[in-house]
Amino acid sequence: QVQLVESGGGLVQAGGSLRLSCAASGRTFSTYAMGWFRQAPGKEREFVAVVRWLSGSTYYADYADSVKGRFTISRDNAKNTVYLRMNSLKPEETAVYYCAAGRIGTSNYYSDYSSYDYWGQGTQVTVSS
Repeated sequence: QVQLVESGGGLVQAGGSLRLSCAASGRTFSTYAMGWFRQAPGKEREFVAVVRWLSGSTYYADYADSVKGRFTISRDNAKNTVYLRMNSLKPEETAVYYCAAGRIGTSNYYSDYSSYDYWGQGTQVTVSS
């Protein structure tokens, strides 16, 4: 069982930055893929980024095209925490951001929310224009 708690959301002006954090419980955190999704009102939940465990100490990050070059996902296994640094935020990125954990490995379905087993409660990010 993995429990996830997000933090770091808030109100930011367009072009600004935020860093989200997701603290996880569980002794096998290091072997889980940790992803971020977001959901705006009236829209479906969409993939943002993931950092996947491949083998040993090898991890790999993937991003939605819309955030490449602006968002950075990272993890600190010693702290059981995954981060999402978001730069150059846009008003249309206003949403609830969710952290998720799953045993995805090398699967190509990392952007599919059904691939994840555990979810946090979400943190609100509001980007004003």
